[in-house]
Amino acid sequence: MRNCEIAGWGTSLPEHAVRFGDEVRHRIADDVSHLDMLVDAAEQALRHAGIAAEDLDLVLGASAAGVQPIPCTAALVLERLTLRGHAAAFDVNSTCTSFITALDVASRYLDAGDHDMILVVAGDVGSRFLNPEQRESFELFSDAGAAVVLRRSTDPDRGVIASAQRTWPAYAHDTEIRGGLSRSPAQAYASADRADYLFDMDGRRALLAMMRVLPEFFAGFHERSGVSPDDVALWVPHQASAALGPMLDRLGVPADRRVDEVRAFGNMVSASVPFMLARALDAGRVGRGDTVILCGTAAGLTANVLALRL
Repeated sequence: MRNCEIAGWGTSLPEHAVRFGDEVRHRIADDVSHLDMLVDAAEQALRHAGIAAEDLDLVLGASAAGVQPIPCTAALVLERLTLRGHAAAFDVNSTCTSFITALDVASRYLDAGDHDMILVVAGDVGSRFLNPEQRESFELFSDAGAAVVLRRSTDPDRGVIASAQRTWPAYAHDTEIRGGLSRSPAQAYASADRADYLFDMDGRRALLAMMRVLPEFFAGFHERSGVSPDDVALWVPHQASAALGPMLDRLGVPADRRVDEVRAFGNMVSASVPFMLARALDAGRVGRGDTVILCGTAAGLTANVLALRL
């Protein structure tokens, strides 16, 4: 057990909603920035935790696509929160599961005694990277932000029980944005290459890959961690697509102990897991002493799972 606890949380959801049939997607307004959304969630988390930004030891940015190439998104969030204090700031990126990876990293700092108070902030504006010619992805994504304050815990029964992460690089190009950094820098942009700067997904291939590798991945996690599926009060998965339900069925996750709100919110990229965790906490669906599983898949192909006792 890595002793830590969630002291506060916050979310930011654009008011503008777009409907595709009976499904709803939230898209950021033109006059609102990605950074605005992240800072909004972070400020809510700080207020909820009852602390000031100056109390933070570390800010971890956990967006799939940051605000700009440099400096890191965490530094830009910290700049908006305070110009004082002593916090370090850096980004952690495993695309859609970046929050889980960042929470894993944060728990290790806290358990080691290196830090006492860490802000993890996640969120993306996927709508600004979508290709309208790819209907499958264009109608899937929502914009959102979410943040949590994680602190050291004196309760030996609270914290991260276990975690696992693995990447299958044979599927690295199933979901990608090729342009924008050193492979295709901004000065090399040409209208003929516009699609390289937009999200590209082979959804069928990615889904088949996940169906192939995830059962063994989760079985191994349960065996190594000692966490039985029966011990879990709630599964909070990345809201990847409409295939989430069938995938969770395949993994044996009971319908009454999982979060599946893809129809109402879509794929929120890095914000999916923390946003849905915050909703579950606000609704009283889980609380102190409960074990929750945070899990998901991401570009790479990467899979994450983390068991957290609240």
